[in-house]
Amino acid sequence: MTPKNILSLLLCFAAAPALAQPANEHVPPAPPQHEMPAMSDAEMAHVMQMDDDAKFAMFKLDDFEHSYGNDMNATAWNAEASYGGDFDKLWLRSEGERESRRTDARIEAFWDHAFASFWDWQLGVRHDFGSGPQRNVPDRSWAAFGVQGLAPYWFEIEATAYVGDGGRTAARFRAEYELLLTQRLILQPEIELNWYGHRDRARAISTGLSDAEFGLRLRYEIRREIAPYVGVAWKHRSDGGESGMRANGAQLVTGLRLWF
Repeated sequence: MTPKNILSLLLCFAAAPALAQPANEHVPPAPPQHEMPAMSDAEMAHVMQMDDDAKFAMFKLDDFEHSYGNDMNATAWNAEASYGGDFDKLWLRSEGERESRRTDARIEAFWDHAFASFWDWQLGVRHDFGSGPQRNVPDRSWAAFGVQGLAPYWFEIEATAYVGDGGRTAARFRAEYELLLTQRLILQPEIELNWYGHRDRARAISTGLSDAEFGLRLRYEIRREIAPYVGVAWKHRSDGGESGMRANGAQLVTGLRLWF
C-alpha cells in the first residue's frame, strides 16, 4: 500500500464521526458570560415575572358615542374597570344615556371570581340614577349576581340577575362578537336586552322586555388602545310611564373606543 493510499484511508476514518452525526442534533448554547447572583424565591419570581398573585388594573371605555335619528339625538357610554389578580378582582361597570332633558344611568360594583377557563361569576350591587323633565326620578338599588365570559366561537357574554327593594326583579343580557376584516378594521355586532319583573312608572320602565338594542359598529384601530368607529343601532323601548308608548327605530352612531 502506497503512502498516498494510507493517507486517504486515515482521512476517511477521521471524517466518519462527522458524517454519522445527525444534522438536527441539539447544539448546546454558549455558557452565560455572567452568572446570576443568589436570589430568594420572591426575587426570582419578580425577575422572571412568574408571580401568580400579581395585581393588574384595567380600564376600558367600550362605547362613547353620539347617535342621530328619530328626531332625537343622544349621547351614551358603556365603560368598565377592574383591579385584582387572575382569580379574584374588583369589577366596576357603568352604562348610561343622555337624551334631550332626560338622563338614565347605572353603576355596578362586583366581586369577580374565575370559576372555569374563560368564565367568571360576579356578586355585587347596582345603583340606578338619572333625571327627567319633572326632576323627580327616584334612584333604585339592587343586589346583583351574574356570569361573564367567552363562549364557544368567541362570543363575549354578560348575563346578570337583579333583586331590588319592594320585590323588584330584573335581568340583563349582553353579547358581542368581533369579526376581523383586517388587522385594524373590525366589525362588531352586539345585542343587549333588559327585562323587569314589575312596572316602574317613576322611571318609565315597563314589565317584561323593557328595552332592547342591536348594534353593528365598524371600528378602525389606530392603535389597539384607540379606535374611532361608526355604525347603526336599532333600539326598542317600552315606556312604563303614564303614556305606555313604545319607541322603535334605527339610529346612526359615531364614537370612540379606548382602553388601557
